[in-house]
Amino acid sequence: MPISTDQDIRDILLSVKTIALLGASPRAERPSNGVMRFLLAKGYHAIPVNPGQAGKEINGQRVYATLADINEPVDMVDVFRASSYLPSIVDEILAMDRRPDILWTQLGVVHAGAVERAEEAGLKVVMNRCPAIEFPRLIGRA
Repeated sequence: MPISTDQDIRDILLSVKTIALLGASPRAERPSNGVMRFLLAKGYHAIPVNPGQAGKEINGQRVYATLADINEPVDMVDVFRASSYLPSIVDEILAMDRRPDILWTQLGVVHAGAVERAEEAGLKVVMNRCPAIEFPRLIGRA
């Protein structure tokens, strides 16, 4: 079962430092771009992942084509892709040399089979939530 208690989600938000944003968009009006700006403003190291933007920058951060291309440890992968992509995203995460501890899926991104597989492999999963909503709600606006 995905993590759903306020305390567990709060603990995750307070413990992670580096977050890969899978599906990050360069367009300021897109939710992924706004969430990335929010995370950067809160002091997280946010790494955009988007194959169509690889080598460019989004919000001042270098964009990577895939999770495997990131050359530093990642604590959490935040998914801004359609639910149908989650099984292959879990495959990509599980193939990483340095696996993140947390898979977070954004609002509306739900796939029970992919979540079950991720959890069986030892990942903590937060599903169908947004850190830019949960952070102010559970930690505060400061």
